[in-house]
Amino acid sequence: MIQFENFTEAEVIRRVIEGEKALYEIIVRRFNPFLYKIGRSYNYNHQDTQDLMQETFIDAYKSLLQFEGRADFKTWIIRIMMNNCYRKREKASFKNEIMQDANEYSTPMFSNKNNDIDKIIQNRELRHIIENALRKIPFDYRMVFSLREISGLNVSETAEMLGISETNVKVRLNRAKTMLRRDIENDYSANELFEFNLIYCDPMVENVMKKINEL
Repeated sequence: MIQFENFTEAEVIRRVIEGEKALYEIIVRRFNPFLYKIGRSYNYNHQDTQDLMQETFIDAYKSLLQFEGRADFKTWIIRIMMNNCYRKREKASFKNEIMQDANEYSTPMFSNKNNDIDKIIQNRELRHIIENALRKIPFDYRMVFSLREISGLNVSETAEMLGISETNVKVRLNRAKTMLRRDIENDYSANELFEFNLIYCDPMVENVMKKINEL
């Protein structure tokens, strides 16, 4: 396995474009958790999410020359994943619910005050409560929550990604948190949500790299 901690995305992209295909493994390993959370936020099951992730990594590889570095790479690849998720929804004639309301700003739902992550991860019952609560939230609210609180995008990035105003981002995030507070505590870490277990990482890398080497 390639040691990827010391590589920046810009360096990896440059070297992959120059012919070092093997370094694309760094991208796959680094962004597996983020893409997995996006797919699960669309209510896709584990297998469908992994299929969409593989498709996204391959699409991103094919488009590396078009990545101009004006946006953050994380934002760019998440957008590709969201587009793939959306197209899959469209094929299934799954209608997107549109809701708009008015409210004010709020603090993050998950403050990460509790640093005992291991203890949280061990609490499988809590994980199911959180996942089930998120699935009950209307799609528009769930996506704002996922991008802001789980994937870590800021308000501006989230607004651009979803094609809505920054005010609507804040409104929908507030509403999402209000719904979630019925079932979960405020001080649990967002890292627990839709965790992409490391046991799935190696197969994903293997599948993506095999496809890329066939291109």
